[in-house]
Amino acid sequence: MARENAQAVPSGALWERDAELAAVSAAVDGLCEGHDTGGLLVFTGEAGIGKTAVLGEVERVAAGRCTVWTARGGETVTSVPFHVVRQLLQPALVSLGPVEAREYLGDWYEIAGPALGIAQPGGRQVDPQGVVDGLVAAVSRLVMLHWPLVLVIDDAHWADQESLRWLAAFAERLDDLPVLLVVAHRDGEATGDSARHLETVGRAARPGTSLATLTAFTPDATAGLTRATLGEGADDPFCREVWAVTGGNPYETVELLAKVRAAGMEPVESTAGALRELNAKARGRGLVATLEGLGTDATKLAWSAAVLGTNITLRLAAELTGLGTEDAAHGARLLREARILTGGDDALEFVHPLIATAVYQSVPAAARTALHGQAAWAVTRSGRSAAEASRHLLEVHPDDDPEIVDQLRRAAREHLAVGAPEAAYRCLERALAEPPLPETHATVLYELGCAALLTSPNGTVAHLRAALAMDGLEPGTRTDSVCRLSQALVHLGHVSEAVQTIGREAARLEPGPDRMRLQAVHYMWEGIHTGEADALERSRVLREIAQPLTGRDNSERALLILRAFDAMTRGENAELVVELCDRALVNGRLAPGLGWTDTEWSFELLIMLGGSYLFADRLDRAEALFAEALRIYEISGWSGGHLAIAHAFVGYVHRRRGRLVEAEGYLRESLRLADRVGEELPMHWDAACMLIDTLLCRGHLGRAQEIADRYHFGPPYPSILILPDAQSVRGRLLLAQGRTKEAIDELESASHAAAETDRYNTVLAPWQHLLARAVAPRDPRRAAELAADARRQAERFGTDTAIGEALRCAAALETGQRATSLLARAVAYLESSPCAYEHAEARVAYGIAARDAGELTRGLTLARACGADTLAARARDVLREGRGWG
Repeated sequence: MARENAQAVPSGALWERDAELAAVSAAVDGLCEGHDTGGLLVFTGEAGIGKTAVLGEVERVAAGRCTVWTARGGETVTSVPFHVVRQLLQPALVSLGPVEAREYLGDWYEIAGPALGIAQPGGRQVDPQGVVDGLVAAVSRLVMLHWPLVLVIDDAHWADQESLRWLAAFAERLDDLPVLLVVAHRDGEATGDSARHLETVGRAARPGTSLATLTAFTPDATAGLTRATLGEGADDPFCREVWAVTGGNPYETVELLAKVRAAGMEPVESTAGALRELNAKARGRGLVATLEGLGTDATKLAWSAAVLGTNITLRLAAELTGLGTEDAAHGARLLREARILTGGDDALEFVHPLIATAVYQSVPAAARTALHGQAAWAVTRSGRSAAEASRHLLEVHPDDDPEIVDQLRRAAREHLAVGAPEAAYRCLERALAEPPLPETHATVLYELGCAALLTSPNGTVAHLRAALAMDGLEPGTRTDSVCRLSQALVHLGHVSEAVQTIGREAARLEPGPDRMRLQAVHYMWEGIHTGEADALERSRVLREIAQPLTGRDNSERALLILRAFDAMTRGENAELVVELCDRALVNGRLAPGLGWTDTEWSFELLIMLGGSYLFADRLDRAEALFAEALRIYEISGWSGGHLAIAHAFVGYVHRRRGRLVEAEGYLRESLRLADRVGEELPMHWDAACMLIDTLLCRGHLGRAQEIADRYHFGPPYPSILILPDAQSVRGRLLLAQGRTKEAIDELESASHAAAETDRYNTVLAPWQHLLARAVAPRDPRRAAELAADARRQAERFGTDTAIGEALRCAAALETGQRATSLLARAVAYLESSPCAYEHAEARVAYGIAARDAGELTRGLTLARACGADTLAARARDVLREGRGWG
């Protein structure tokens, strides 16, 4: 965006800005000379304090040396998604054709392109976080193309939410890029998420150097500027009065002095009394009176410009007010002379945002509403999208107009398709106020609930409940409403309520696809509900339902997955688990409509599928499934919670395989991604649990406790199943810290939970192994019973990992040859298992028990390959001490 008024800012506005101008020069020099890879300057302060003047100096210093792109937020366009980032990148976007844009943006073209307006949306709701990441990547690539690049954003407090989200993310990446980012915003003007994003930008700057708060002029500076403007004859009393009237505000000072000069006033003490009245004409009611004094045509033209807010042309402003060409041109000339508007007929803008605000607020309410209506009509008439017209429709009073409801619903779909759910929500909320016709009212509520799912689960619950309480939903839409309502309830931790909601709706339907879908979702939530009342009965019914199913459609496939997951958690035969999972696939792959980005079935179902393979020793299939999730989410731009979950399970596959270093990397990335989505979410529990488990395998006890502390890993636990079992992992952490009594209490609690839900998979929840070793010193009989029961459960499940671990546990309770014999058998099973860490543990223990240096060396090699540092150190120490072993 070209800043038409950059040169119009009087140089006087830069008085007493030596430190800021020095920072500007140093930053631009550093960028051009390659001293720094990136830079950030943030200027804050009250309205009129001179932020725009400083940004104009940035442009002047960088001109001819750097590529400079600028953008500005606007008070009346904060509801326009990606408005600021589109302005900023407009020079680059205009210069790139479709082929070049695809080449430079690569895989991000389909994700960021629609948000930038250079590609058509895909037609489905996209992940907002993915769009933000796509924009960061897109700008990063454009930076490399146009280096050295200076990005200047003024009035960021009025930037749209979507652009601010990008700005916050981009500011954290500047160290890697040859770009100077300069941002200015008012103190205290932004609220909510906007304030949070600007705080993130501020934290990326360095206080005192690249983060500066501009202050008002001192009396001396005001006197100097007065004499520079009006002549050296301006006496001291007059200069002091200028400062007293303006408070040293640079904008007000410059404007007042311009009016003094225009009025031909002598700058002496005898005329100083007129300054206060003269200053009042430049602000508030005084400015409005000045505007009205220019005549009706000029006033209406200014009103239209204020309503348009951005992309103001004389033709469009005149069209809104019905002015002819000559009258509009005359009005524009008067407005320029009065220092209200500036710029050419094709690019008008207000001299200062304070003027724009005063003019907009002066428009009578009825006239303002009518002008917004005219603006919406003009935008639509010009062939632009419903989304572009929606910011004006939001300001029109509700009037029971079905056409406006339709336009707002179309706008909402367009906003969702480019990754702006908040904008979609605003449109649908406004459509609801119109209100919709009775036959569409429930559908609008349903659409509103869906739009809120990613950003406000509480809003989703309220709107979908309201929709379901009304008539008008099509059967399929009603079923989808219930499923989405249950999903929102689960995300809020209300699993029991989600189960009841689904159950009630399923009971009222006749047999058919909708009822089967609801049954599947019902069993899915019950399957992860730790407070389930009658787990045995649910398992029995699910077993009977799934028995005859062949997987002919996705409802049947879903039920097969749920049956497999239930069988896995209960420790039924692993071959049955794998057979059920395989029946849910089509030629070994996910069926169409049941993919990771399909919305009819939530991703939790596929997590259950992958988890069933994972704990049944089919790590190859689990790895392929979760790797596909990671790939699809990345190329589809789903980089919020979905990508966090995918990283977690890919990481945990690595953990089960014994690739502990790789596992730790994926799991830490999962938590980083989850942290961007929110705090204390269900996904945090899984990823933190998996990472703590991995760090314990590595022997990094301190790091494990750091994660436990950061994510409050401990009771009370959420009401959903955590993979792996959270109480087992915490019990293991406590045992490693020597907190045996606390560990026993935790593991006893896990024992009670298993008895209530009949979940006895010793790989998923190895609490029996841990508890047996913990109680053995004081209660060997109980320890033996626990170990024997764990062994029976392991043999029932039948995997090499389960049986090998049960044998290793039994060996830990024995001594002498009996222990050695059990460890030898454990090694034999675990050598056939895909779980290399467990194999390494057993091999090291066997080598020590048998006093066999060869076996211990093999264990040491395995431990090193796994990244199990403490286990490797133990093996190395024992080898050193046991020289002379056979």
